[in-house]
Amino acid sequence: MSTIRFTGIQVREGKAATLEDIVVKEEKYSLFLNGIHFTDLVASANQTEELGAGFVFCQGLSKQVERVTVSGHEIRVSAPVSGKIEREIGTTGALGVIRNPPGRVNSEHSITIDEVYAITSEIVTDLWRETGGVHCSVLYHNGKIVVRSSDVGRHNTVDKVIGHAVLNDIPLGECVIGCTGRQPRDMVIKYAHAGVPVIISRAATTDQGLAAAEEYGITLICFSRHERFTVYTHPGRIRDLCTDECSPFVQGRVRKIL
Repeated sequence: MSTIRFTGIQVREGKAATLEDIVVKEEKYSLFLNGIHFTDLVASANQTEELGAGFVFCQGLSKQVERVTVSGHEIRVSAPVSGKIEREIGTTGALGVIRNPPGRVNSEHSITIDEVYAITSEIVTDLWRETGGVHCSVLYHNGKIVVRSSDVGRHNTVDKVIGHAVLNDIPLGECVIGCTGRQPRDMVIKYAHAGVPVIISRAATTDQGLAAAEEYGITLICFSRHERFTVYTHPGRIRDLCTDECSPFVQGRVRKIL
């Protein structure tokens, strides 16, 4: 991933001193779908094939990606698409695509509390530590992290790890995604299109993010930091979560909060 060095003035405890800092570069890529320019993506210059595959998959444009090629700042994706695709402007920074809504995620995959802790500890990259200017996502499958991604955009990190799964035939219904970013509705819709059952975020969600996770059968875990986390929807996928105090909540429907 590309970075630059930039000199600034750091003020600490009222005292100023020059500082050479490392800053992440953002790039602009043109995404072509079946030879037609579809959109431009602002992203970091890594895992660009995965970005193209994941974007098409997570936006519900296709359930199959045949080929991805990258040349310079052009990402070209070949994928079977049926019906008309219309674009809409999203207000959270994600490109909206007017398509059929995703289906419900019916995966029976589950994890333990200790796995939530372990995945949370892995939601970090060297670039995140070095710059503080990127988001991170990880893909957890078969008891291990199989890929991690850094990018200037939180949406892109999710597209990249899901794109990795798509290109490597990893069953997404058996995966968990961990990420640093906030989880509004448009992010949750990505997971629903991909069929990912469990999401762990270090950050917050929104009311519409919760509504989407409940509707589409996704276990949404937020504020996962150190040894604490909050399970908002479909807690039954956390196998050892149930206690006397929370059993009515876990075994019944999640209480209505909207």
